[in-house]
Amino acid sequence: MIKFILNLNIILFCLLTLGCSSNSDTKDDDKEPPFKLEVFDAVSISKTNNTKIFMHYMPWFESKESTPNKQWGHHWTMNNKNPDNRDANGKREIASHYYPLIGPYHSGDKDVIENHLLLMKYAGIDGVLIDWYGTYNLNDFGMLKENSEQIIAMLDKVGLEYAIVYEDRFLTNIVDTQLAPTTVSAAKKDMAYMQNNYFKDANYIKINNKPLLLNFGPITLTTPEQWTQTFSALNPKPTFLTLWYESSEAGDNAQGEYAWVYKDNTHISNFYANSLPNLEVAMGSAYPGFNDFYEEGNTSTVIGWTIDHNNGGTLDETLTMAKTANLDYLQLITWNDFGEGTMFEPTKEFGYSYIEKVKTFAGVQNTGNIFSNISTLYNLRKTFSGNAAIQKKLDQAFYYFVSLQADKATAILETL
Repeated sequence: MIKFILNLNIILFCLLTLGCSSNSDTKDDDKEPPFKLEVFDAVSISKTNNTKIFMHYMPWFESKESTPNKQWGHHWTMNNKNPDNRDANGKREIASHYYPLIGPYHSGDKDVIENHLLLMKYAGIDGVLIDWYGTYNLNDFGMLKENSEQIIAMLDKVGLEYAIVYEDRFLTNIVDTQLAPTTVSAAKKDMAYMQNNYFKDANYIKINNKPLLLNFGPITLTTPEQWTQTFSALNPKPTFLTLWYESSEAGDNAQGEYAWVYKDNTHISNFYANSLPNLEVAMGSAYPGFNDFYEEGNTSTVIGWTIDHNNGGTLDETLTMAKTANLDYLQLITWNDFGEGTMFEPTKEFGYSYIEKVKTFAGVQNTGNIFSNISTLYNLRKTFSGNAAIQKKLDQAFYYFVSLQADKATAILETL
C-alpha cells in the first residue's frame, strides 16, 4: 500500500510538472523574439566640395573614472580647477572658457568616440589627424597612445580616414630619462611603430600613394640630416608635412607644409598667397577662434593673443578663405582643444553651429538634420550603460547611422 501511494504521488507530481511546463511554454510564445543585430558597412557621405577635409583631434582627456588614481586629467583641471565641483545647473568646473555638450569625458571612452566620429561623418569630414606623442612610457604618453588606438579601431567602422600628427617636442626628455640613447633613435622607434601598425591600414590617409605624416614643428629634430636618419628604415617614406614655414628644417624629406592658427586671419591669407604656390603639398586651415585658458588655469604657458569667435564669423571667414584658395586639403583646428578654445566639438555655448558650417562648406547632400539624434544615441548609451539588451539596440542604431540609414537609427532611438 505504501509503495502504491508513493507511485501515485510520483505520477501526480509529473502531471503537475507537465502542466506547469505547458503554461510556461505558452508564456514564452507570447514573449518578444530576441533582437537580431544587423551589421552594415560604412557608406560614404555625398559631398559637392572636392576639398579633403581633415579634423585635428586631441586624445588627451582623462576623467576621474579612467585614471588609476581616480583623478581628473590635467587638460580638464590645469592647476586650479576641480571638475568635481558643480554649479546649480550641474555644470562641472573645468579649465576652459567653453563646455562640451556631452560634458567632460575620457578620450578612450568608446561612447565618446562613437559620438565624435558620427558627428564628424555627418558634417562631411573625411578624416581625423590625431595628435600623437609616440610610444614611450613617459608622462601621459601611454594613455595618449591607448586612447588614439581606441579611436583608430572605430574609424574604419564609421568610414573615416586618419593620419598621425607627430609631436617631436619631448624627444629630449626621453633621452634625459634614459629611455633611448639619442633623440633620433627614439624617433626611429616611433616611426617603426607607425609603419607596422598604422601606415598599412586601408583607411590611413595616403597622398601621392604614400602615408601622410604631419609634424607639429619640428621642435627637437631641426636638421635635414636628423630627419633623413629618422626616416631611413621606412618604406615607403611618408608624404611629410611640417608646420608652416618650417619645412627647410626637414629639407628634401618634407613634401610640404600645413597652416595653423596664429594671432589673426591675415597669417592664413599670407600663407595662401606666398607659400601655397611653391609647395608640392599644402594643407590649409580653418578654425572658429582662439581663446586659451592657460593664464586662468594658473599654468606657466603664456600666449598673449586671442582670436575672437565673433559669433561664428571667424569660422565663416577662414572657411571662405579656404574656398577661395581652392585647396586640395584643409585641416580644421581643432575638434577638442578646450584649453585653447579652438573646438569644433558641440558645446553649451555654440551648440552644433560650427559643424553645421562645416557641413555647408563640404556640400553634404541628403542627410537631414540629425546631429541632435547622434547626441541622443550618446545619452542613451550612458543612461542604459548596464542594460545589454538596450545596448544591442543602440549598436543597431550605430550601424544604421554609419550606413546612412539615419531614419531607421532615429526610429530605434525613439522607442527607448
